[in-house]
Amino acid sequence: MDTLRRLVLAISLFLAASLLFSFIRSQRPGYGLLNFLRGEKPSTEAFTPPPAPKLDLNDVKVLAAMNDEFSKLSASVLPSVVSVTTKTVRRGQTAWHPFFGLVAGRPQVIPGLGSGAFISKEGHIITNYHVIADVSEVLITTNDNKKYPARILGAHRERDIALLKIDAPGREFPALTFANSDEARVGQIVFAIGNPFGLSGTVTQGIISARDRHLSDSQMDYLQTDTVINPGNSGGPLVNIRGEIIGINVAIYRGDENVRAWQGVGLAVPANDAKTIVDAVLSQTKAGQSTEGGYLGLVLSAEAVAIDSRLGTSRTGAFVTDLDPDSPALEAGIMPGDVITALNGNTFKNPRDLLARIRLLPPGERAVLTIVRDGRVMEITASIARRPDAG
Repeated sequence: MDTLRRLVLAISLFLAASLLFSFIRSQRPGYGLLNFLRGEKPSTEAFTPPPAPKLDLNDVKVLAAMNDEFSKLSASVLPSVVSVTTKTVRRGQTAWHPFFGLVAGRPQVIPGLGSGAFISKEGHIITNYHVIADVSEVLITTNDNKKYPARILGAHRERDIALLKIDAPGREFPALTFANSDEARVGQIVFAIGNPFGLSGTVTQGIISARDRHLSDSQMDYLQTDTVINPGNSGGPLVNIRGEIIGINVAIYRGDENVRAWQGVGLAVPANDAKTIVDAVLSQTKAGQSTEGGYLGLVLSAEAVAIDSRLGTSRTGAFVTDLDPDSPALEAGIMPGDVITALNGNTFKNPRDLLARIRLLPPGERAVLTIVRDGRVMEITASIARRPDAG
């Protein structure tokens, strides 16, 4: 009996050892029972890290400099960009109850999200009109995570620009300046900064992909960019390499309506248009005037034309290429080929400037256009109408 027990024990130990060595061999390729019996130790896994990066910073000086400059730019602009959180309260539906009569349902609170940027040390913030349209409450969160209630000073619905103001006595806010968007070039490096999907302080980099060269006071011009823009970026700044606002991000193009994320085409309101709206809001709000834009139906050449100084008018004019059907300008007698040199006696820098000034005139106002036709200077009075797409 003892011999049988010893035999069973020996077989059990042998099977256990075989299983153990099989496991070790599976973990250490090339190592088996014979290696173990010889007293050889399993080899360790080879791992030799490289001693240094593939390239030294001296080998990529330009890229290293760009890397530092992009970081410096982001750090300088981020404190000026804010998150805009809104609440819209809608009344609950009223229903008839057999015991209590008319019963009002609970109000529905709808949250909203957008971006903005300080444009004055006193706390003025520029954003999109659609971010704050018809909302009940606007709350600003700054880059240092402080929250302030904001007032809506005014807005221009058609151009989708709004001006907000937060009150924080004794505090100065880091503001951004406006660039001259007429000088924006296709291929120029730009950065979009904002609050996409609620992720505040997000910076993306790209270029200006295109400029809309069709100039008409019935259509809006935008800067096109491939900078990543997503829901929540609306109202945030598109800045150039100097940290100036070159545009206000307003929308993304969706080739596939089922895809809500960025598809490579973003649109921004040019800075010059945004600044004009801000100036108008600041001045017209004090006077109690509306900032809804005007319309004449002019289509102008993108380039300004030079005027003969002997005509005694402005040296710069806007060439009329077409007119909208049934438009105020057509009814007033403006014709294709006319060159406009002044609006209400005031000259302008270029055709875009003229159209921006027309959009700021309230509907119903009379506008006097100084034009050159067939070498003669004349004045034509037209009535400002409301833009057809104003809704």
